Amino acid sequence: MKLLKKILKIVGIALFVLFLVLYYVFWSFSAPKSDVKVLKKISGSSVTPVLTYKNFKGFKYRKLSIIKDTTLPTLVFVHGTIGSSIDFVKYMKDSVLLSKANMISYDRIGYNYQDKNSVQESIAFERDMLRSILQDYNPNKTILVGYSYGGPIALAIQQKIRKVILLAPAVYSEIEPMPWSLNLYKWKFTRWLVPPIWQEASREKLSHKQDLQLFENNWKSTPNNIVSIHGTNDWIVPFKNSLFLKEQFPENQFELISIPDAGHGFIWSKFDTIKKHLIQQLD
Repeated sequence: MKLLKKILKIVGIALFVLFLVLYYVFWSFSAPKSDVKVLKKISGSSVTPVLTYKNFKGFKYRKLSIIKDTTLPTLVFVHGTIGSSIDFVKYMKDSVLLSKANMISYDRIGYNYQDKNSVQESIAFERDMLRSILQDYNPNKTILVGYSYGGPIALAIQQKIRKVILLAPAVYSEIEPMPWSLNLYKWKFTRWLVPPIWQEASREKLSHKQDLQLFENNWKSTPNNIVSIHGTNDWIVPFKNSLFLKEQFPENQFELISIPDAGHGFIWSKFDTIKKHLIQQLD
């Protein structure tokens, strides 16, 4: 009996230490990266990236720019939840894409490194912030790329640009999934377990469905041509989101590209496929 208790104690301690290690790795991996780490991730690009800080309505945010030739079109990436400007770093380092476009990516409020502000839980706020960013670029040469929760932000700008490309856009409130893990944030006695950046993502997730209802009946009023690329096996942002959009637009304004069996992380796992479609829009 004593031996069994000793074994159970050792196993319990080992499991607890393993939990702490995994929790620390998860916390560190998902936390926003410092300026030094961001620039290190994008090092090796054929064009020197520029990291700047901008202000919008009293909020400070970080912007990553790669401008090679002002005569080229500009890809402006809008990240999802959880996310950051470096979600698209592989695209921003790709030599073929860099030969065809300038690139911009930015951290939305609440997702900046050591951000003292919370997410704004407002598509309208995010839309207006994106509009302020777009003022610096020729609209006829601007292509918006909105991923996940960045999709409705890109779609909501309602101003004429060259094109809007949506990657697994979360645009339809009726099918917005609410995973059980959100309860860890909702329950006060477990909230401390949720890393700060995931608390921000949870806050935005919980309000997104209601916020979408203010916009989803007006998606069709956009003046832009739209391409939506979506994995058919996406349970985080179901494929039905893009099918919903397809019903809103005439065929000459909206194109749906489905990627069989791909999940929500397809912007990384299906990089070559996404890159191919981006090149098609740039040519």
